[in-house]
Amino acid sequence: MMSSSDASRHGYVLAVAPNGARKTHRDHPRLPITPAELARCARECLDAGASMMHLHVRKGDGTHSLEIEDYAPAVAAVRQAVGQALVIQLTTEAVGIYAPAQQMAVVRALRPEAASVAVRELVPTEVSGAEEAAEAEAGAFFHWMRDEGVVAQYILYDADDVRRYAALRARGVIPADGHWVLFVLGRYSVGQTSSPADLVPFLAVWRELGLDRSGIEWAVCAFGRQEAACAAAAILLGGHARIGFENNMLLPSGEVAADNAALLGAVRASVEGLGYGVCDAAALRRMTAR
Repeated sequence: MMSSSDASRHGYVLAVAPNGARKTHRDHPRLPITPAELARCARECLDAGASMMHLHVRKGDGTHSLEIEDYAPAVAAVRQAVGQALVIQLTTEAVGIYAPAQQMAVVRALRPEAASVAVRELVPTEVSGAEEAAEAEAGAFFHWMRDEGVVAQYILYDADDVRRYAALRARGVIPADGHWVLFVLGRYSVGQTSSPADLVPFLAVWRELGLDRSGIEWAVCAFGRQEAACAAAAILLGGHARIGFENNMLLPSGEVAADNAALLGAVRASVEGLGYGVCDAAALRRMTAR
């Protein structure tokens, strides 16, 4: 597996998160919701440099869904549009609707190429005395993902989450390889806006615990108009970035982006003059292979 220190030589990953769980066409007319809209967005973002799509789907009433009957047509539409040129990563986000058993069940049923999982959702620290059972169930699921070739991306919201991820990995609850992580910058900041400085606590703990030598890749996502700046900081420090309307619709200028592809273009413009090149899906697959 490629180490983060080699990332600038081999390219950085741009993942697109084009819609999220809550936004609608009222927020932006080019926010993709239907399978056809997601397919169009996938083609546009592939052309703009994305190697992965982080996929949310909706029920018929527009609300968040983890249901197989909603995921299947969206995945099929994106695959028809771009083939294997994008890694499709399913979300397992609960959004206050789904329990861990349901979050895990949809991944087991669909067996996607990749899925994102929030450590604090699937391995809660307080479950009315049922912590050990919850941890064991989550651990079995994480190892199933690895064994089945479903690449997990563990979502970490703060430095304490990084410490917990490291402890779970050290105890074997989280496998040692076959996955990567996502640092969510600014989730708990005033106005839920991010700045590049928000990355510092994550990386301080990451290095303190020796995870910078683990071979595990990391990426960031960020909120607000400094999304591209946060992504650039991550890339310059050896990481990768997830960009898109899920968390932000503003260009660095403060103008509303025309579409998700425009946000990807802003990141590329900020780093490629420094010699950093975007990688394709094949490189991402090699990066996160067991």
